[in-house]
Amino acid sequence: MKISLMQLLLLALASFRFTRLIVFDKITEFLRNPFFDEVEEVNAEGEVEIYYIPKKFGIRRFMGELLSCYWCTGIWSSAILVGISFLFPVWAEPIILILAVAGMAAIIETIIQYFIGK
Repeated sequence: MKISLMQLLLLALASFRFTRLIVFDKITEFLRNPFFDEVEEVNAEGEVEIYYIPKKFGIRRFMGELLSCYWCTGIWSSAILVGISFLFPVWAEPIILILAVAGMAAIIETIIQYFIGK
């Protein structure tokens, strides 16, 4: 198995963005909802805070635990992208490129926001 440095960089950025898409983004909330219970608590200031707790039993608990762990989901996201890139390179290439560009854009935006916020 040979992989160039550029392919590795693209896969890394794509995996970063794909993982964030699954774990944090609002657009994929519907994928996470079946695996979490929503708990509301009132904090010291009287504001309602919402917490998401993995379901209690079975596969829903396992998936909830997986989706609540950025690092765990990252391993599976990476495995999916690498597997798809080897099995279906023609189909995977544009998907990986789009995710990689979006990942780089997210990193750049975070850096800009850091300096603007100071």
